[in-house]
Amino acid sequence: MSSGKTGSRALGLGFLSPCTNKSNRMKSCSENACEKTSFAFLRQELPVRLANIMKEINLLPDNLLRTPSVGLVQSWYMQSFQEILEFKDKNADDEKVTCDFTDAVIKVRNRHNDVIPTMAQGVVEYKETYGTDPVVSQNVQYFLDRFYMSRISIRMLLNQHTLLFGGKVEVNPAHPKQIGSIDPHCCVSEVIKDAYENARNLCDRYYMNSPELILEEFNAKEEGKPVTVVYVPSHLYHMVFELFKNAMRATMETHGDALDCPPVHAQIALGSEDLTVKVCDRGGGVPLRKIDRLFTYTYSTAPRPSTDGSRAAPLAGYGHGLPISRLYARYFQGDLKLYSLEGYGTDAVIYIRALSTESIERLPVYNKSAWKHYKTIHEADDWCVPSKEPKDMTTFRSF
Repeated sequence: MSSGKTGSRALGLGFLSPCTNKSNRMKSCSENACEKTSFAFLRQELPVRLANIMKEINLLPDNLLRTPSVGLVQSWYMQSFQEILEFKDKNADDEKVTCDFTDAVIKVRNRHNDVIPTMAQGVVEYKETYGTDPVVSQNVQYFLDRFYMSRISIRMLLNQHTLLFGGKVEVNPAHPKQIGSIDPHCCVSEVIKDAYENARNLCDRYYMNSPELILEEFNAKEEGKPVTVVYVPSHLYHMVFELFKNAMRATMETHGDALDCPPVHAQIALGSEDLTVKVCDRGGGVPLRKIDRLFTYTYSTAPRPSTDGSRAAPLAGYGHGLPISRLYARYFQGDLKLYSLEGYGTDAVIYIRALSTESIERLPVYNKSAWKHYKTIHEADDWCVPSKEPKDMTTFRSF
């Protein structure tokens, strides 16, 4: 894809992290004016990505656009678009201009911190006022997948610029070679253990107990060595943390009365093409008919989230955890899939590209195809479609 009025340039992990370590990066930035290069790129690319998704926001049902939460999100995007556009014709060689741009990028990033819970609240407001129908639900699902994927890509660019140029660059002793938000040697087991401990703390607070973790690692490329990959640790953490939360909740609700609840198993496998992370639980599983629902933004098995301002468990109850985790996996051409054995448990599998050269952004682009999707009236299915819910046989009379 090329940069332009209707499209944006898909980048990869190799492009976003060209240097091997922070000291070399800082030297390279000094010699090659990396901040100026980043400024010249972002002042064109950010408005394109913002404009693409703003066009799709305008195609949402009028009643959804009128909800206070969606209106607020729309106003944030308009304001950010205008602020970035102010730098379109400014001199890239002027150091004050690049500093002002970095400040503007930080302001945009902070403004958009609560986009996901605010948009989720807007969907809840719409459902409570107008209900849902299959056509609207399908269009909202299509939009939110594209909207949140766009947000992930924009936030990736914002974070890279602000972490590299937004003030004093400090080396993290735990991750000295991390370049912005990208770790060229991300240790997968460390991220998984960190996500497990935080999910376990949440589980302990709610259930006064939590399942243990059994972690296995298989490295087919360098046998016996820890699995590492060029990746964004925060993205991997987000996905695994969500899977652990779901696995622990299911385990505790299924085996909460037992003295020792079954452990959660996690497996890491690195091959020539894929890095695979599997999280297995014995939480009773879910029936096949509900698997697809778990990736629907309007569906949640958790209680409705409180509105008291508490952020202890963000997004819980909005139904956004799994679908957004899948978007994080798909952002760099991976995926997230669920396999369930009803009555036993569920396996969740994250697929990540093992080679950074194949980890290219997956971006939504506004064009006629996207426009038609919002305007098309869905036709009746030409297959026999059974009822979505199982029949209650107690209501049938016997003769």
